[in-house]
Amino acid sequence: MSQKFAKISAKLEQFIKQQHIFFVGTATADSKINISPKGMDSLRVINKNRVVWLNVTGSGNETSAHIQQNSRMTIMFTAFEGQPMILRLYGTAQVIHKNDPQWQDLYCLFQPISGARQIFDVDINLVQTSCGMAVPLYDFVEERQQLTNWAIKKGAEGIQRYWQQNNQQSLDGEPTNILDKNT
Repeated sequence: MSQKFAKISAKLEQFIKQQHIFFVGTATADSKINISPKGMDSLRVINKNRVVWLNVTGSGNETSAHIQQNSRMTIMFTAFEGQPMILRLYGTAQVIHKNDPQWQDLYCLFQPISGARQIFDVDINLVQTSCGMAVPLYDFVEERQQLTNWAIKKGAEGIQRYWQQNNQQSLDGEPTNILDKNT
């Protein structure tokens, strides 16, 4: 049932493009394991072994803190409609902040999203599919607009204050460097 591949095939890339949600898993050697759901048309397949995703301001910033210490990342997609399948992309990631030289080249791949704070550039070293036959079927209704509306209302200065208060450290006290790299 499970299959392993060295790269993202055209068929799997199409599957990725059809998904409205994906999950990101990270951890340091001794931190809590973090699994975050992501959406908002924020992921792009760059080539058969590289994806990037635009991370927006949220309640925490665990992924950034983890990747700066341990670059391992797993991204998981699962079919909630149509044929069952789970797709995992295993790799190593780097955090790209707004002041990093790569930011502009990567940010232009996305529609601007208010509250954007980092881009994760992921080098994929293993692609795995599994059946997903136990995953329930759900119908997609629409993207939620609450986070975008919240970020627009806060404005750039309000987002900076939010980062200062809520996004500087992981749950385990590890630094995210959000203010050093984005202001």
